[in-house]
Amino acid sequence: MADLNEIGKRAKKAAAELARISAKVKNDVLKDAAGFIIEDERYILDENEKDYIAAKEAGLPGVSLDRLLLTPARVADMAEGLEKVASLDDPIGETISMKTIENGLVVGRKRVPLGVIGIIYEARPNVTADAFGLCFKAGNASILRGGKEALLSNAAITGAIKKALEKRNVTTDAVLFINDPSRESAVGMMRLNEYINVLIPRGGAGLIKTVVETSSVPVIETGTGNCHIFVDESADLENAVKIIVNAKTQRPGVCNACEKLILHKNIANEFLPKICAALREYGVEIRGDEAAVNIVPDIKPATDDDWDTEYLDLIIGVKIAENIEEAIEHIQAHSSGHSEAVLTESYANATRFLNDVDSACVYVNASTRFTDGFQFGFGAEIGISTQKLHARGPMGLRELTSSKYVIYGSGQIRE
Repeated sequence: MADLNEIGKRAKKAAAELARISAKVKNDVLKDAAGFIIEDERYILDENEKDYIAAKEAGLPGVSLDRLLLTPARVADMAEGLEKVASLDDPIGETISMKTIENGLVVGRKRVPLGVIGIIYEARPNVTADAFGLCFKAGNASILRGGKEALLSNAAITGAIKKALEKRNVTTDAVLFINDPSRESAVGMMRLNEYINVLIPRGGAGLIKTVVETSSVPVIETGTGNCHIFVDESADLENAVKIIVNAKTQRPGVCNACEKLILHKNIANEFLPKICAALREYGVEIRGDEAAVNIVPDIKPATDDDWDTEYLDLIIGVKIAENIEEAIEHIQAHSSGHSEAVLTESYANATRFLNDVDSACVYVNASTRFTDGFQFGFGAEIGISTQKLHARGPMGLRELTSSKYVIYGSGQIRE
């Protein structure tokens, strides 16, 4: 097992160095890392192929295999993400507020790094580049612990990043990769309170639940995505078909894919057969409530468990709602708090949905697939938070910082 205490010490020392380096140096490292990832593309893809073959032989499900697989386009996306992060404003040192109080003290607040960020993730090698890029730009050291299925891929990507750090004479301990995928190493990270300032799990519901329940290190919970789309009676039904098909089928194994569809009863008879036909062209299995089954009898009846399930597959649940109130009530009861959308031409209903649905991202007339740090202009994301403390939604640079007060005096003493 990896010596986690030693890794923690190295990361903490590196974090102190990273907090002092300039934005230019950070940007140079990020651009160089992007270049080395492209330069090492063949090696990264070869290592990923070994991981992929082994995972397939071990019976890893198809959606997980899709997350594991790297292609030239996905390698290019990792590099582009690092370039984008380099182009963003450096948040460190930003003055958040400054005011002079009654006794003459000038009280300011500025943005500072969190310190050491630990990331535990599954078979998603792109997370290696994304996590490093954002943590590094925000002045943090990172400790990465990926899943066993992506061990070779993650090591290859980390190797390319370390070349960039060496080139710019920045400590290579800015990113530390734990090559021990055992459960013991994960639990060990969850206990490194002395060295890790915050822990971020990225993966399925099981991983997130384990980290939240086990960790003594503070956790930013990146939640699962039981995402809903409500089709209001005033919706443009032609656009609705395109949006729903995209949200469900464009990449079904990700957390921002639509898992549940709610239809207003006034358009259900017309729209449900159309959307079922469109989704079935992509091989989607449809499960519905009693009202939906009455309209399209070959829909599979949904169980109570279906409404709370994140399928991460070509499966969708369908419910017929009496009105927008019932739709919102159903979402509030079953959503994981990730992303929801309303398709409507009613300004009043759009406003009500935006105000009353309590999720991290709420859309009007758009696919839930846009809940993504890159799509939101963050360059990449460290994860999508469904909690409300500190960070919510796609987490970019500012979510990886803290703040401290700086106070200027001229001899004041407290009476």
